[in-house]
Amino acid sequence: MDKLVDIVFLNEAFEFLSNLEKKHYEKLIFNIRKAQTRHDPELFKKLKDEIWEFRTLYQGLHYRLFAFWDKTDSGNTLVISTHGIVKKTSKTPDSEIQKAKQVRSRYFEDKEITNKTKK
Repeated sequence: MDKLVDIVFLNEAFEFLSNLEKKHYEKLIFNIRKAQTRHDPELFKKLKDEIWEFRTLYQGLHYRLFAFWDKTDSGNTLVISTHGIVKKTSKTPDSEIQKAKQVRSRYFEDKEITNKTKK
């Protein structure tokens, strides 16, 4: 099946994944790849304010990778993963959503600056 989106992991998301046990890492990557090919809110769900989360439950642990969409280029649609957490409560911490929003703002500001310097 064709991918619907490409996924980019920013440094903090990559570090989060890199520090997981191998089986946990593999499960998260498996679910992320599934989310690339189908719309499934069990795997990829909108939270609020343009912030989404990749969701994985593995061996009793609720993993979340926060992300946002970048549809500014005419090529492939990107989903940018900002950072990850092991969720300890039923509610997603607002501080983590705020963190993802700040990264999203910086990302688009940097992208705009980069595009202006290329012209």
